[in-house]
Amino acid sequence: MELSRIRALRGPNLWSRHTAIEAVVRCAGADCGVAAGSPIEVRLRELFPEVGLLRGVGDADVVPLARLLERSALALQAQAGCPVSFSRTTATPEPGVYQVVVEYSEEKVGRRALEHALALVLAAVAGHGFDTAAAIAELRALDEDLRLGPSTGAIVAAAIARGIPWRRLTEGSLVQFGWGSRQRRIWAAELDSTSAVSESIAQDKELTKQLLAAAGVPVPQGRPVSDLDDGWAAATEIGLPVVVKPRDGNQGKGVTVNVLGREHFELAYRAAAEIGQVMVERFLPGHDFRLLVVGERLVAAARRDPPHVVGDGLRSVRELVDEVNADPRRGDGHATALTRVRLDDIALARLQAQGLDPDDVPDKGRRVVLRNNANLSTGGSATDVTDEVHRDVAARAVAAARMIGLEVCGVDVVCQSIGRPLEEQRGGIVEVNAAPGLRMHLSPSYGKPRAVGDAIVGRLYEPGDDGRIPVVAVTGTNGKTTVTRLVAHLLAASGLRVGMTNTDGAWVDGHAIDRGDCSGPKSARNVLAHPDTDAAVLETARGGILREGLGFDRCQVAVVTNIGTGDHLGLNYITTVEDLAVLKRVIVQNVAPSGFAVLNASDPIALAMAGACPADVILFARDGRLPALAAHRAQGRRVLYADRGDIVAAEGSSRVRLPLREVPLTRDGTIGFQVENVLAAVGAAWALALPFETVRSALASFVADTHGAPGRFNIMGWRGATVIADYGHNPDAMRALAAAVEAMPARRRLVAISAAGDRRDDDIRAQTAILGATFDEVMLYQDAAQRGRADGEVIALLRAGLGESSRARVVDEVRGEFLAIDRALERLQPGDLCLILVDQVDEALAHLERRIAEAELAPAP
Repeated sequence: MELSRIRALRGPNLWSRHTAIEAVVRCAGADCGVAAGSPIEVRLRELFPEVGLLRGVGDADVVPLARLLERSALALQAQAGCPVSFSRTTATPEPGVYQVVVEYSEEKVGRRALEHALALVLAAVAGHGFDTAAAIAELRALDEDLRLGPSTGAIVAAAIARGIPWRRLTEGSLVQFGWGSRQRRIWAAELDSTSAVSESIAQDKELTKQLLAAAGVPVPQGRPVSDLDDGWAAATEIGLPVVVKPRDGNQGKGVTVNVLGREHFELAYRAAAEIGQVMVERFLPGHDFRLLVVGERLVAAARRDPPHVVGDGLRSVRELVDEVNADPRRGDGHATALTRVRLDDIALARLQAQGLDPDDVPDKGRRVVLRNNANLSTGGSATDVTDEVHRDVAARAVAAARMIGLEVCGVDVVCQSIGRPLEEQRGGIVEVNAAPGLRMHLSPSYGKPRAVGDAIVGRLYEPGDDGRIPVVAVTGTNGKTTVTRLVAHLLAASGLRVGMTNTDGAWVDGHAIDRGDCSGPKSARNVLAHPDTDAAVLETARGGILREGLGFDRCQVAVVTNIGTGDHLGLNYITTVEDLAVLKRVIVQNVAPSGFAVLNASDPIALAMAGACPADVILFARDGRLPALAAHRAQGRRVLYADRGDIVAAEGSSRVRLPLREVPLTRDGTIGFQVENVLAAVGAAWALALPFETVRSALASFVADTHGAPGRFNIMGWRGATVIADYGHNPDAMRALAAAVEAMPARRRLVAISAAGDRRDDDIRAQTAILGATFDEVMLYQDAAQRGRADGEVIALLRAGLGESSRARVVDEVRGEFLAIDRALERLQPGDLCLILVDQVDEALAHLERRIAEAELAPAP
């Protein structure tokens, strides 16, 4: 068994809405099939008892080895603590070859789990050993290192609950919520609206104290110090006990409180100096409280207790610490609710101050403090006291946050009781934090968890606001790019700044941000991350869905133009038109509940996708008499069709007419496939509630020239002849082009054609077979990229497609696209019509325009 073509599906995909690893698995030999209770299965369960079910409902007694791989990869992640539940194994048309899909929560963990699963299954086959515990431990450590921390994770979970889209921008805690111009960003618990100035103030403990004191907020006396001796002088001036901490710091790093003597002071000074300049402050007696302020509201409060153990008269301090650290809630770093207690120099000094060392056995009931500061990051614990906070204390905390300028602020208070005003008990605010940890509020050691993630998301978005912009996804076999461009034009005409991706590039508000084929998920994500995007229109090609899934979680509108019978079949195990339809309907399955799918009712395969749509459906077709259209309309639902020179938008008894004579793209309604493209685009505009008057004027201003829709039936003049450039490249496109050309008067018709080498032989032959019935002359050319075909092979297939019954005759065979264009132009006489099927769209159109410009300047022959 071997793996190949491993892909990460980072969005909704062919298999599910989950992120997943997809791999092609090749099995060969007698061990390819595994029977229930076979030695392989028995050994696998011995090596990994938690593997779970190896057979699903309906599975045969014998399952492929790939199924064991799939279930093992999923179970390894689950045992490592990853929230995964979906996996699948599917046979391909190739014997012994399977597609294995396994959900992941972190991509690197999913990939590594697949590697471990392969080694595990092969060990079971060979009868070798496998260290399952070590593999799970590695995956758990990797997951803890990569997954969002509890603070960021809580905010993301709150956003998901509100339907707000999110995207992790780094492996750290930088997260984007919303799309385009509606987006907001956080870095852990810090909001994008927090200024760098405010953050810098909060980092500077001395400046913070000065500002808070100026605002009348009680703060402890203290000052920065230059060295150890100056620090001790400050401590004696202030009066012991004191607090020693870095001037710039966070998360309690380098902070020591209740310093009582010179020796303890020197240890504390060294710990603080490792972080930066040192401050010495008066120690305020009482408890350590953290108050969380979001905006202008106190949302949570916790009492933080320093790490400690309670003696039992039997075990040493070290053994009691080990017992505390055995709590599953404790871990290293910030991935768990609590942090392990450390017996470091600070802890040893604190023990010494109590007359103890780590190996001493404290009396039963004696409370042994291991650190004076109570930060969770240094092993402390937290008790929720939100409901106990006095209103004056809450007001002081909000005033402190506003004085510093922080949207989300952790205010550290030391006082005897949080239920009394600070001034009454000589309490004070000792610190503010620009990026406070939320663990103590989300999972307090004691007391009620607080929904602080909800409060922070509420600061980003008003109630009912999901941060989304209109997103239109367009797929199909033919017409995708034209419909994408036309929908973008309609939205721009309504005053929106439109982000658009298609096979020609990516644009935002009319400015190109990328060139080339941008119909995949990466380009979609780039447009949705652009701050100027008010609405997005995304061409969604099959290749991108196969490679990576969708670049968005859901769309407001999904448009399916048609499903052709001869495009891209035979690639990536998409062997039938039904397979292609299942792939392309992914966008329909991921329409928002309040959205619409816009489907071609004249295409039975596209029409069948209506049953997969979780929202409403708009049907379109040129023929308004189609039974599907009539039935849909009878149900009071929306339909679009062409009738007596108009586009008709009908819903129940309501009708709106848009004259086709005002739509240049359709040439007064004579180009059938362009009429269908316009119907699809109007359907998308209708789904987005664009006014029909806006749609009507925008349709009139859309020009299908080489700039507005390059390579999409671009019509040009050449010395009295008509030249049409088009990117059509499959049999269905040839049928549409032939019908359009037949509707145009011409003395003689010539076509110059090549074909993509990665199409099936029958599909290549079909193109010239179709065109041969319409054109008088055919020029065959070989383009630059043969895509695996031998020299001359594509031309031979095209020639064979014409056959003896074709009315067309081959007038030339050319190597090179530009030479073919030149030869075709040389043959034209006034009144002729020439269709040039271009391959390198931009380059070919530029060459055509240059030749036409030269002809216009040249004297008449």
